[in-house]
Amino acid sequence: MSSAAKIKIEKDFRIGDVDPRLYGSFIEHLGRAVYGGIYEPGHPSADEQGFRADVLELVKTLQVPIVRYPGGNFVSGYNWEDGVGPAEQRKRRLELAWRTIEPNTFGLNEFMDWCRKAGTEAMMAINLGTRGPNEARELVEYANHPSGTYLSDLRIRHGYRDPHGIKTWCLGNEMDGPWQIGHKTATEYGRIALESAKVMKWVDPSIELVVCGSSSTEMPTYPEWEATVLDHTYDHVEYISLHRYYGNRDGDSASFLASSMDMDEFIKTVVATADYVKAKKRSKKEMYLSFDEWNVWFHSNDADKKIEPWQIAPPQLEDVYNFEDALVVGCMLISLLKRADRVKMACMAQLVNVIAPIMTENGGRAWKQTIYYPYMHASVFGRGTALVPLVQSSRYDSKSYTDVPHIEAVAVHNEEAGELTVFAVNRHLSDPLGVDIDLRSFGAASLIEHIELTSDDLKAVNTADDPDRVKPVSGTGSVAAEGLVFAARLPKASWNVLRFKV
Repeated sequence: MSSAAKIKIEKDFRIGDVDPRLYGSFIEHLGRAVYGGIYEPGHPSADEQGFRADVLELVKTLQVPIVRYPGGNFVSGYNWEDGVGPAEQRKRRLELAWRTIEPNTFGLNEFMDWCRKAGTEAMMAINLGTRGPNEARELVEYANHPSGTYLSDLRIRHGYRDPHGIKTWCLGNEMDGPWQIGHKTATEYGRIALESAKVMKWVDPSIELVVCGSSSTEMPTYPEWEATVLDHTYDHVEYISLHRYYGNRDGDSASFLASSMDMDEFIKTVVATADYVKAKKRSKKEMYLSFDEWNVWFHSNDADKKIEPWQIAPPQLEDVYNFEDALVVGCMLISLLKRADRVKMACMAQLVNVIAPIMTENGGRAWKQTIYYPYMHASVFGRGTALVPLVQSSRYDSKSYTDVPHIEAVAVHNEEAGELTVFAVNRHLSDPLGVDIDLRSFGAASLIEHIELTSDDLKAVNTADDPDRVKPVSGTGSVAAEGLVFAARLPKASWNVLRFKV
Protein backbone atom coordinates (compact mmCIF):
# COMPACT_ATOMS: atom_id res chain seq x y z
CA MET A 1 0.00 0.00 0.00
CA SER A 2 1.21 3.51 -0.78
CA SER A 3 1.97 5.94 2.01
CA ALA A 4 -1.13 7.02 3.89
CA ALA A 5 -3.13 10.10 3.01
CA LYS A 6 -5.09 12.11 5.55
CA ILE A 7 -8.58 13.61 5.53
CA LYS A 8 -9.51 15.80 8.47
CA ILE A 9 -13.15 16.77 8.86
CA GLU A 10 -13.96 19.68 11.16
CA LYS A 11 -17.60 19.94 12.16
CA ASP A 12 -17.60 23.75 12.02
CA PHE A 13 -15.79 24.08 8.68
CA ARG A 14 -19.01 24.49 6.74
CA ILE A 15 -19.12 25.11 3.00
CA GLY A 16 -22.88 25.52 2.88
CA ASP A 17 -26.17 23.69 2.97
CA VAL A 18 -26.64 21.25 0.10
CA ASP A 19 -29.72 22.21 -1.89
CA PRO A 20 -31.42 18.91 -2.83
CA ARG A 21 -31.72 20.26 -6.38
CA LEU A 22 -27.96 19.76 -6.72
CA TYR A 23 -28.88 16.18 -7.72
CA GLY A 24 -31.19 17.10 -10.58
CA SER A 25 -31.27 15.61 -14.05
CA PHE A 26 -32.43 16.43 -17.56
CA ILE A 27 -34.90 15.12 -20.15
CA GLU A 28 -34.73 16.62 -23.63
CA HIS A 29 -36.69 15.73 -26.75
CA LEU A 30 -33.55 14.12 -28.13
CA GLY A 31 -32.91 10.56 -29.22
CA ARG A 32 -34.69 8.02 -27.01
CA ALA A 33 -34.80 10.12 -23.83
CA VAL A 34 -38.56 10.60 -24.11
CA TYR A 35 -39.77 8.12 -26.73
CA GLY A 36 -38.47 4.70 -25.67
CA GLY A 37 -37.03 6.15 -22.47
CA ILE A 38 -39.50 7.54 -19.96
CA TYR A 39 -42.47 7.12 -22.35
CA GLU A 40 -43.24 4.00 -24.36
CA PRO A 41 -46.90 3.04 -24.77
CA GLY A 42 -47.14 -0.67 -25.46
CA HIS A 43 -44.11 -1.57 -23.36
CA PRO A 44 -44.87 -4.50 -21.01
CA SER A 45 -44.27 -2.22 -17.99
CA ALA A 46 -46.10 0.85 -19.38
CA ASP A 47 -48.88 2.32 -17.24
CA GLU A 48 -52.15 3.77 -18.50
CA GLN A 49 -50.34 6.91 -19.68
CA GLY A 50 -47.54 5.09 -21.45
CA PHE A 51 -44.87 5.76 -18.80
CA ARG A 52 -42.39 2.92 -18.37
CA ALA A 53 -42.72 1.63 -14.81
CA ASP A 54 -39.27 -0.01 -14.89
CA VAL A 55 -37.68 3.35 -15.69
CA LEU A 56 -39.77 5.12 -13.06
CA GLU A 57 -38.49 2.72 -10.40
CA LEU A 58 -34.88 3.36 -11.37
CA VAL A 59 -35.50 7.12 -11.29
CA LYS A 60 -37.14 6.90 -7.88
CA THR A 61 -34.13 5.00 -6.54
CA LEU A 62 -31.95 7.93 -7.62
CA GLN A 63 -34.21 10.30 -5.64
CA VAL A 64 -34.00 12.90 -8.42
CA PRO A 65 -35.34 16.18 -7.00
CA ILE A 66 -35.73 18.21 -10.22
CA VAL A 67 -35.65 17.49 -13.97
CA ARG A 68 -34.88 20.07 -16.66
CA TYR A 69 -37.19 19.94 -19.72
CA PRO A 70 -37.69 20.04 -22.76
CA GLY A 71 -34.14 21.06 -23.71
CA GLY A 72 -31.40 21.64 -24.47
CA ASN A 73 -30.88 22.65 -28.07
CA PHE A 74 -34.36 21.34 -28.83
CA VAL A 75 -36.08 24.14 -26.93
CA SER A 76 -34.70 26.91 -29.16
CA GLY A 77 -36.99 25.84 -31.99
CA TYR A 78 -39.89 24.46 -29.95
CA ASN A 79 -43.46 25.75 -29.87
CA TRP A 80 -44.86 24.56 -26.55
CA GLU A 81 -48.41 24.74 -27.91
CA ASP A 82 -47.60 21.81 -30.23
CA GLY A 83 -47.36 19.49 -27.23
CA VAL A 84 -50.66 20.21 -25.46
CA GLY A 85 -54.28 19.37 -26.18
CA PRO A 86 -55.78 16.26 -27.82
CA ALA A 87 -52.98 13.99 -29.04
CA GLU A 88 -54.67 13.34 -32.38
CA GLN A 89 -54.61 17.07 -33.16
CA ARG A 90 -50.93 17.63 -32.45
CA LYS A 91 -48.59 18.52 -35.29
CA ARG A 92 -45.55 16.62 -36.41
CA ARG A 93 -42.62 18.97 -36.91
CA LEU A 94 -39.14 18.91 -38.37
CA GLU A 95 -36.85 19.21 -35.35
CA LEU A 96 -33.84 21.15 -36.59
CA ALA A 97 -31.52 21.00 -33.56
CA TRP A 98 -31.06 17.21 -33.84
CA ARG A 99 -32.47 16.71 -37.40
CA THR A 100 -35.32 14.40 -36.40
CA ILE A 101 -39.11 14.41 -36.63
CA GLU A 102 -40.90 15.43 -33.43
CA PRO A 103 -44.37 13.78 -33.19
CA ASN A 104 -45.40 15.87 -30.16
CA THR A 105 -47.31 12.97 -28.62
CA PHE A 106 -45.52 13.84 -25.37
CA GLY A 107 -45.55 17.42 -24.13
CA LEU A 108 -45.83 19.71 -21.13
CA ASN A 109 -48.81 18.08 -19.43
CA GLU A 110 -47.52 14.55 -19.91
CA PHE A 111 -44.17 15.63 -18.50
CA MET A 112 -45.81 17.13 -15.42
CA ASP A 113 -47.78 13.91 -14.89
CA TRP A 114 -44.55 11.93 -15.19
CA CYS A 115 -42.81 14.24 -12.69
CA ARG A 116 -45.55 13.61 -10.13
CA LYS A 117 -45.20 9.85 -10.55
CA ALA A 118 -41.40 10.10 -10.34
CA GLY A 119 -41.57 12.26 -7.20
CA THR A 120 -39.65 15.11 -8.82
CA GLU A 121 -40.13 18.76 -9.76
CA ALA A 122 -39.85 20.41 -13.16
CA MET A 123 -37.23 22.90 -14.33
CA MET A 124 -38.96 24.27 -17.43
CA ALA A 125 -36.98 25.88 -20.24
CA ILE A 126 -38.48 28.52 -22.52
CA ASN A 127 -37.64 29.14 -26.17
CA LEU A 128 -35.56 32.30 -26.60
CA GLY A 129 -34.19 31.20 -29.96
CA THR A 130 -37.15 31.65 -32.31
CA ARG A 131 -39.47 33.18 -29.73
CA GLY A 132 -39.43 35.82 -27.02
CA PRO A 133 -41.09 37.49 -24.03
CA ASN A 134 -44.67 37.14 -25.29
CA GLU A 135 -44.52 33.35 -25.72
CA ALA A 136 -42.63 33.07 -22.42
CA ARG A 137 -45.30 34.82 -20.39
CA GLU A 138 -48.02 32.85 -22.18
CA LEU A 139 -46.39 29.57 -21.20
CA VAL A 140 -46.17 30.65 -17.55
CA GLU A 141 -49.83 31.69 -17.67
CA TYR A 142 -50.89 28.34 -19.16
CA ALA A 143 -48.86 26.35 -16.63
CA ASN A 144 -49.23 28.35 -13.43
CA HIS A 145 -52.24 30.71 -13.48
CA PRO A 146 -55.24 29.24 -11.62
CA SER A 147 -58.13 30.08 -13.99
CA GLY A 148 -60.21 32.83 -15.53
CA THR A 149 -58.05 33.64 -18.56
CA TYR A 150 -57.94 32.11 -22.02
CA LEU A 151 -54.67 30.23 -21.43
CA SER A 152 -55.37 29.05 -17.89
CA ASP A 153 -58.84 27.93 -18.95
CA LEU A 154 -57.30 26.18 -21.96
CA ARG A 155 -55.18 24.12 -19.55
CA ILE A 156 -58.35 23.27 -17.66
CA ARG A 157 -60.05 22.18 -20.90
CA HIS A 158 -57.02 19.98 -21.50
CA GLY A 159 -57.83 18.15 -18.28
CA TYR A 160 -55.68 19.98 -15.71
CA ARG A 161 -57.88 21.99 -13.36
CA ASP A 162 -55.10 22.70 -10.87
CA PRO A 163 -52.15 24.79 -12.09
CA HIS A 164 -48.86 22.93 -12.43
CA GLY A 165 -47.08 25.41 -10.16
CA ILE A 166 -43.71 25.17 -11.91
CA LYS A 167 -41.27 27.18 -9.79
CA THR A 168 -37.99 26.98 -11.71
CA TRP A 169 -37.55 28.27 -15.28
CA CYS A 170 -34.58 28.47 -17.67
CA LEU A 171 -34.37 31.52 -19.92
CA GLY A 172 -33.40 29.62 -23.05
CA ASN A 173 -30.45 27.31 -23.62
CA GLU A 174 -26.80 27.84 -24.60
CA MET A 175 -27.53 31.09 -26.41
CA ASP A 176 -23.77 31.73 -26.70
CA GLY A 177 -23.44 28.82 -29.13
CA PRO A 178 -23.43 29.30 -32.94
CA TRP A 179 -25.06 25.84 -33.16
CA GLN A 180 -28.11 27.20 -31.34
CA ILE A 181 -31.24 28.15 -33.27
CA GLY A 182 -31.52 31.90 -32.76
CA HIS A 183 -27.94 32.28 -31.48
CA LYS A 184 -27.39 35.75 -30.02
CA THR A 185 -24.60 37.98 -28.84
CA ALA A 186 -24.34 38.51 -25.10
CA THR A 187 -26.02 41.90 -25.40
CA GLU A 188 -28.83 40.61 -27.62
CA TYR A 189 -29.46 37.71 -25.28
CA GLY A 190 -29.17 39.82 -22.15
CA ARG A 191 -31.87 42.16 -23.42
CA ILE A 192 -34.37 39.45 -24.42
CA ALA A 193 -33.69 37.48 -21.22
CA LEU A 194 -34.36 40.60 -19.15
CA GLU A 195 -37.64 41.39 -20.89
CA SER A 196 -38.76 37.76 -20.66
CA ALA A 197 -37.87 37.60 -16.97
CA LYS A 198 -39.90 40.72 -16.24
CA VAL A 199 -43.14 39.53 -17.82
CA MET A 200 -42.78 35.96 -16.54
CA LYS A 201 -42.53 37.25 -12.98
CA TRP A 202 -45.39 39.67 -13.57
CA VAL A 203 -47.52 36.59 -14.35
CA ASP A 204 -46.18 34.61 -11.39
CA PRO A 205 -43.94 36.46 -8.89
CA SER A 206 -43.12 33.23 -7.05
CA ILE A 207 -40.99 31.69 -9.81
CA GLU A 208 -37.19 31.50 -9.90
CA LEU A 209 -35.21 32.07 -13.09
CA VAL A 210 -31.97 30.72 -14.54
CA VAL A 211 -30.15 32.86 -17.11
CA CYS A 212 -27.80 31.26 -19.66
CA GLY A 213 -24.11 31.36 -18.88
CA SER A 214 -21.35 29.99 -21.10
CA SER A 215 -21.90 26.54 -22.56
CA SER A 216 -18.27 25.60 -21.80
CA THR A 217 -15.00 27.11 -20.69
CA GLU A 218 -13.78 26.82 -24.30
CA MET A 219 -16.22 29.37 -25.69
CA PRO A 220 -14.37 32.42 -27.08
CA THR A 221 -16.82 34.73 -25.26
CA TYR A 222 -16.24 33.12 -21.83
CA PRO A 223 -16.34 34.73 -19.23
CA GLU A 224 -17.18 38.11 -20.76
CA TRP A 225 -20.53 36.53 -21.70
CA GLU A 226 -21.42 36.10 -18.02
CA ALA A 227 -20.43 39.68 -17.19
CA THR A 228 -22.52 41.16 -20.01
CA VAL A 229 -25.57 38.95 -19.51
CA LEU A 230 -25.61 39.52 -15.75
CA ASP A 231 -25.18 43.24 -16.29
CA HIS A 232 -28.60 43.15 -17.96
CA THR A 233 -30.38 40.53 -15.83
CA TYR A 234 -28.79 40.56 -12.35
CA ASP A 235 -31.78 42.12 -10.58
CA HIS A 236 -34.31 39.80 -12.23
CA VAL A 237 -32.83 36.29 -12.03
CA GLU A 238 -31.68 33.99 -9.23
CA TYR A 239 -29.21 31.71 -11.04
CA ILE A 240 -26.75 31.65 -13.92
CA SER A 241 -26.14 28.37 -15.73
CA LEU A 242 -22.95 26.42 -16.46
CA HIS A 243 -22.58 23.50 -18.89
CA ARG A 244 -19.58 21.17 -19.15
CA TYR A 245 -18.81 17.71 -20.55
CA TYR A 246 -15.60 15.68 -20.46
CA GLY A 247 -14.26 12.75 -22.44
CA ASN A 248 -11.23 10.50 -22.84
CA ARG A 249 -10.82 10.73 -26.59
CA ASP A 250 -7.03 10.34 -26.45
CA GLY A 251 -6.99 7.35 -24.11
CA ASP A 252 -5.25 9.39 -21.41
CA SER A 253 -6.85 8.06 -18.24
CA ALA A 254 -4.60 10.05 -15.90
CA SER A 255 -5.75 13.34 -17.45
CA PHE A 256 -9.35 12.17 -17.76
CA LEU A 257 -9.54 11.39 -14.04
CA ALA A 258 -8.23 14.90 -13.31
CA SER A 259 -10.76 16.70 -15.52
CA SER A 260 -12.92 17.79 -12.58
CA MET A 261 -10.12 20.27 -11.81
CA ASP A 262 -11.29 22.16 -14.90
CA MET A 263 -14.81 22.06 -13.48
CA ASP A 264 -13.49 23.56 -10.23
CA GLU A 265 -11.92 26.44 -12.13
CA PHE A 266 -15.09 26.98 -14.18
CA ILE A 267 -17.14 27.36 -11.01
CA LYS A 268 -14.56 29.69 -9.43
CA THR A 269 -14.51 31.94 -12.49
CA VAL A 270 -18.29 32.21 -12.79
CA VAL A 271 -18.59 32.94 -9.07
CA ALA A 272 -15.94 35.65 -9.38
CA THR A 273 -17.65 37.16 -12.42
CA ALA A 274 -21.04 37.16 -10.71
CA ASP A 275 -19.52 38.82 -7.66
CA TYR A 276 -17.91 41.45 -9.88
CA VAL A 277 -21.34 42.34 -11.28
CA LYS A 278 -22.76 42.35 -7.76
CA ALA A 279 -20.09 44.84 -6.69
CA LYS A 280 -20.56 46.93 -9.83
CA LYS A 281 -24.29 47.20 -9.13
CA ARG A 282 -23.78 47.80 -5.39
CA SER A 283 -26.20 44.91 -4.90
CA LYS A 284 -26.83 42.96 -1.71
CA LYS A 285 -28.19 40.03 -3.70
CA GLU A 286 -26.12 36.84 -4.06
CA MET A 287 -26.14 35.20 -7.49
CA TYR A 288 -26.27 31.41 -7.35
CA LEU A 289 -25.16 28.89 -9.95
CA SER A 290 -27.15 26.23 -11.78
CA PHE A 291 -24.79 23.65 -13.32
CA ASP A 292 -27.68 22.36 -15.37
CA GLU A 293 -25.73 20.25 -17.85
CA TRP A 294 -22.79 18.09 -16.80
CA ASN A 295 -21.54 14.61 -17.57
CA VAL A 296 -19.07 12.52 -19.54
CA TRP A 297 -19.88 12.63 -23.27
CA PHE A 298 -17.75 11.37 -26.13
CA HIS A 299 -18.36 7.66 -26.76
CA SER A 300 -21.25 8.13 -29.18
CA ASN A 301 -19.80 10.97 -31.26
CA ASP A 302 -18.76 8.85 -34.26
CA ALA A 303 -21.93 6.74 -34.26
CA ASP A 304 -24.12 9.85 -34.20
CA LYS A 305 -22.56 11.05 -37.47
CA LYS A 306 -23.93 7.97 -39.24
CA ILE A 307 -27.57 8.36 -38.18
CA GLU A 308 -29.93 9.16 -41.04
CA PRO A 309 -31.86 12.41 -40.49
CA TRP A 310 -35.61 12.83 -40.07
CA GLN A 311 -36.34 9.75 -37.99
CA ILE A 312 -38.51 9.66 -34.87
CA ALA A 313 -36.44 9.01 -31.75
CA PRO A 314 -33.30 7.50 -33.33
CA PRO A 315 -30.57 6.20 -30.96
CA GLN A 316 -28.67 9.48 -30.60
CA LEU A 317 -26.00 10.26 -27.99
CA GLU A 318 -26.20 6.76 -26.52
CA ASP A 319 -22.88 6.67 -24.69
CA VAL A 320 -22.14 3.28 -23.16
CA TYR A 321 -20.29 4.25 -19.99
CA ASN A 322 -17.32 2.36 -18.63
CA PHE A 323 -15.85 2.16 -15.16
CA GLU A 324 -13.46 5.10 -15.48
CA ASP A 325 -16.38 7.29 -16.59
CA ALA A 326 -18.02 6.52 -13.23
CA LEU A 327 -14.90 7.72 -11.43
CA VAL A 328 -14.96 11.01 -13.34
CA VAL A 329 -18.67 11.44 -12.58
CA GLY A 330 -17.82 10.87 -8.91
CA CYS A 331 -15.16 13.58 -9.06
CA MET A 332 -17.60 15.96 -10.74
CA LEU A 333 -20.16 15.36 -7.99
CA ILE A 334 -17.46 16.14 -5.43
CA SER A 335 -16.68 19.38 -7.29
CA LEU A 336 -20.33 20.42 -7.08
CA LEU A 337 -20.46 19.66 -3.36
CA LYS A 338 -17.24 21.58 -2.72
CA ARG A 339 -19.05 24.74 -3.88
CA ALA A 340 -22.44 23.96 -2.37
CA ASP A 341 -22.48 27.50 -1.00
CA ARG A 342 -22.97 28.86 -4.53
CA VAL A 343 -23.93 25.92 -6.74
CA LYS A 344 -27.52 25.30 -5.68
CA MET A 345 -28.84 23.36 -8.67
CA ALA A 346 -27.26 20.93 -11.11
CA CYS A 347 -28.58 18.54 -13.75
CA MET A 348 -26.78 15.43 -14.90
CA ALA A 349 -27.40 15.37 -18.63
CA GLN A 350 -29.37 13.32 -19.28
CA LEU A 351 -31.52 10.80 -17.41
CA VAL A 352 -32.44 7.96 -19.79
CA ASN A 353 -30.66 6.61 -22.92
CA VAL A 354 -29.13 9.95 -23.99
CA ILE A 355 -25.72 10.26 -22.23
CA ALA A 356 -27.56 8.77 -19.26
CA PRO A 357 -27.23 6.66 -16.12
CA ILE A 358 -30.25 4.58 -17.22
CA MET A 359 -30.43 2.62 -20.48
CA THR A 360 -33.37 0.83 -22.06
CA GLU A 361 -34.28 -1.42 -24.96
CA ASN A 362 -37.38 -0.47 -26.91
CA GLY A 363 -39.95 -3.02 -25.78
CA GLY A 364 -37.39 -4.64 -23.50
CA ARG A 365 -35.13 -4.26 -20.53
CA ALA A 366 -33.84 -1.30 -18.53
CA TRP A 367 -30.54 -1.30 -16.65
CA LYS A 368 -28.09 0.84 -14.69
CA GLN A 369 -24.99 2.19 -16.38
CA THR A 370 -21.75 2.50 -14.38
CA ILE A 371 -22.34 6.22 -13.74
CA TYR A 372 -25.67 5.44 -12.07
CA TYR A 373 -23.96 4.47 -8.84
CA PRO A 374 -21.97 7.57 -7.82
CA TYR A 375 -24.97 9.68 -8.82
CA MET A 376 -27.28 7.56 -6.67
CA HIS A 377 -24.91 7.53 -3.70
CA ALA A 378 -24.46 11.31 -3.74
CA SER A 379 -28.18 11.95 -4.09
CA VAL A 380 -29.20 9.53 -1.34
CA PHE A 381 -26.38 10.12 1.16
CA GLY A 382 -25.26 13.65 0.25
CA ARG A 383 -28.08 15.59 1.89
CA GLY A 384 -27.22 18.06 4.65
CA THR A 385 -24.31 20.47 5.03
CA ALA A 386 -21.15 20.19 2.94
CA LEU A 387 -17.98 20.42 5.02
CA VAL A 388 -14.46 21.44 3.99
CA PRO A 389 -12.21 18.37 3.95
CA LEU A 390 -8.56 19.03 4.80
CA VAL A 391 -6.93 16.52 2.45
CA GLN A 392 -3.27 15.56 2.37
CA SER A 393 -2.32 13.09 -0.33
CA SER A 394 0.33 12.32 -2.88
CA ARG A 395 -0.03 14.06 -6.24
CA TYR A 396 0.76 13.42 -9.87
CA ASP A 397 1.20 15.22 -13.17
CA SER A 398 -0.50 14.21 -16.42
CA LYS A 399 -0.32 15.50 -19.98
CA SER A 400 -3.11 18.02 -19.32
CA TYR A 401 -2.95 18.69 -15.58
CA THR A 402 -0.30 19.22 -12.93
CA ASP A 403 -0.32 18.73 -9.18
CA VAL A 404 -3.36 16.43 -9.24
CA PRO A 405 -4.21 14.98 -5.80
CA HIS A 406 -4.61 11.21 -5.84
CA ILE A 407 -7.41 11.57 -3.30
CA GLU A 408 -10.42 13.75 -4.21
CA ALA A 409 -12.89 14.04 -1.34
CA VAL A 410 -15.68 15.97 0.33
CA ALA A 411 -17.89 15.39 3.38
CA VAL A 412 -21.60 15.99 4.01
CA HIS A 413 -23.02 16.22 7.54
CA ASN A 414 -26.67 15.31 7.96
CA GLU A 415 -27.17 16.66 11.46
CA GLU A 416 -30.84 15.65 11.64
CA ALA A 417 -30.01 12.01 10.88
CA GLY A 418 -26.82 12.10 12.95
CA GLU A 419 -24.75 10.94 9.98
CA LEU A 420 -21.59 12.05 8.20
CA THR A 421 -20.74 10.83 4.71
CA VAL A 422 -17.32 11.10 3.12
CA PHE A 423 -17.22 10.75 -0.67
CA ALA A 424 -13.74 9.94 -1.95
CA VAL A 425 -12.16 8.96 -5.26
CA ASN A 426 -8.76 7.31 -5.38
CA ARG A 427 -7.32 8.45 -8.71
CA HIS A 428 -4.24 6.26 -8.41
CA LEU A 429 -4.36 3.84 -11.35
CA SER A 430 -2.15 1.15 -9.85
CA ASP A 431 -2.09 1.43 -6.05
CA PRO A 432 -4.61 1.29 -3.24
CA LEU A 433 -4.18 4.14 -0.79
CA GLY A 434 -4.40 4.12 2.96
CA VAL A 435 -6.29 7.14 4.27
CA ASP A 436 -6.63 8.30 7.87
CA ILE A 437 -10.00 10.02 8.35
CA ASP A 438 -9.89 12.26 11.41
CA LEU A 439 -13.34 12.86 12.94
CA ARG A 440 -12.23 14.05 16.39
CA SER A 441 -14.20 17.30 16.13
CA PHE A 442 -17.43 15.29 16.27
CA GLY A 443 -16.71 13.86 19.72
CA ALA A 444 -18.13 10.45 18.84
CA ALA A 445 -18.29 8.48 15.62
CA SER A 446 -18.74 4.93 14.40
CA LEU A 447 -18.63 3.44 10.92
CA ILE A 448 -21.99 2.55 9.37
CA GLU A 449 -20.62 1.20 6.09
CA HIS A 450 -17.95 1.59 3.43
CA ILE A 451 -19.29 1.28 -0.13
CA GLU A 452 -16.76 0.71 -2.91
CA LEU A 453 -17.13 0.90 -6.67
CA THR A 454 -14.09 -0.84 -8.16
CA SER A 455 -13.05 -2.83 -11.21
CA ASP A 456 -9.87 -4.38 -12.52
CA ASP A 457 -10.82 -3.08 -15.97
CA LEU A 458 -11.16 0.69 -16.48
CA LYS A 459 -13.14 -0.02 -19.67
CA ALA A 460 -15.66 -2.42 -18.09
CA VAL A 461 -19.29 -1.60 -19.00
CA ASN A 462 -22.75 -2.70 -17.95
CA THR A 463 -25.07 -4.05 -20.65
CA ALA A 464 -28.57 -5.51 -20.85
CA ASP A 465 -27.04 -9.01 -20.85
CA ASP A 466 -24.49 -8.22 -18.13
CA PRO A 467 -26.06 -5.41 -16.08
CA ASP A 468 -24.04 -6.03 -12.91
CA ARG A 469 -20.51 -6.21 -14.25
CA VAL A 470 -19.74 -2.93 -12.46
CA LYS A 471 -21.68 -2.45 -9.24
CA PRO A 472 -20.97 -1.33 -5.68
CA VAL A 473 -19.71 -3.75 -3.05
CA SER A 474 -19.30 -3.54 0.70
CA GLY A 475 -15.75 -2.78 1.77
CA THR A 476 -15.69 -5.46 4.46
CA GLY A 477 -12.72 -5.01 6.77
CA SER A 478 -11.52 -1.96 4.85
CA VAL A 479 -11.84 0.49 7.77
CA ALA A 480 -10.27 0.23 11.23
CA ALA A 481 -10.87 2.68 14.07
CA GLU A 482 -8.34 4.02 16.54
CA GLY A 483 -10.32 6.40 18.69
CA LEU A 484 -11.94 8.86 16.31
CA VAL A 485 -9.36 8.40 13.56
CA PHE A 486 -10.49 5.83 11.02
CA ALA A 487 -7.90 4.11 8.83
CA ALA A 488 -9.52 3.33 5.49
CA ARG A 489 -8.12 1.41 2.55
CA LEU A 490 -9.30 2.87 -0.76
CA PRO A 491 -8.75 0.45 -3.66
CA LYS A 492 -6.87 1.65 -6.72
CA ALA A 493 -9.02 3.69 -9.12
CA SER A 494 -12.12 3.60 -6.93
CA TRP A 495 -15.23 5.52 -5.86
CA ASN A 496 -15.83 5.29 -2.12
CA VAL A 497 -18.70 6.20 0.20
CA LEU A 498 -17.82 6.10 3.89
CA ARG A 499 -20.82 6.60 6.15
CA PHE A 500 -20.43 7.37 9.86
CA LYS A 501 -22.80 7.73 12.78
CA VAL A 502 -21.88 10.97 14.59
